[in-house]
Amino acid sequence: MATEKTAPIPTDEATISLQRSLYDPGYVNAMSHFYRGELGRIMVWRQRLDITTNWAITSSTAIITIAFSNRDVPHIIFFFNLAIVWVMLWIESRRYRFYDAFRARVRMLEAHFLVPMVMENRQMLQGEWKKLVCEDLILPSFKISKLEAIGRRLKRNYVFIFILIMVAWVTKIFLHASEPITSSRALYHALRVGHIPSWLVAGTFIGTFACVISITIYVGKKSSGEITEFGAHRSLWRI
Repeated sequence: MATEKTAPIPTDEATISLQRSLYDPGYVNAMSHFYRGELGRIMVWRQRLDITTNWAITSSTAIITIAFSNRDVPHIIFFFNLAIVWVMLWIESRRYRFYDAFRARVRMLEAHFLVPMVMENRQMLQGEWKKLVCEDLILPSFKISKLEAIGRRLKRNYVFIFILIMVAWVTKIFLHASEPITSSRALYHALRVGHIPSWLVAGTFIGTFACVISITIYVGKKSSGEITEFGAHRSLWRI
């Protein structure tokens, strides 16, 4: 008995069938739940970023309060403050890489699924975005480097914390110096604390300041960040 061969579907009919399937209620429902799940995931990582920032602010506030409330507390206490904030920045940059990886999926769905649905434009639904999302689900990967993650968190929050610590450090030296500081040489000698030489304190201070500013400027030029600035092409957006 000869088997019947089904005639191939014409290209136009196949395209129409594919476009209709994109608006299938089951497909749209699954994508909506997927979007909501990914959105909830990035919100969890976003809250973790706030926790480390709060730790850095709280520890800095406590150390500054202790340093200025007691004259006998040496100014080297701000060295430990810088160390704590650097550790918090490192932890937060690691968390930010996870947050950014999941945020990329959400942005992919918003740009290539929600926007075409709102615009009712089937042509915008085409492309390789579904393949990219599936590949990232199978083999998740970070979208930014460690340096860029550190730079973004410095640019957003930590640069202000570092500047505040350094200003407090210099103020502490001037207010509670054993001798009046009337020259740069006197300031240099005032940096010494016990067996810790002045050059080490000065090197730590200058090195931290240069490192923070350099990373912030470098990453600020290389990366646009999460959200771009308000531009002329969005002049019709009004709330």
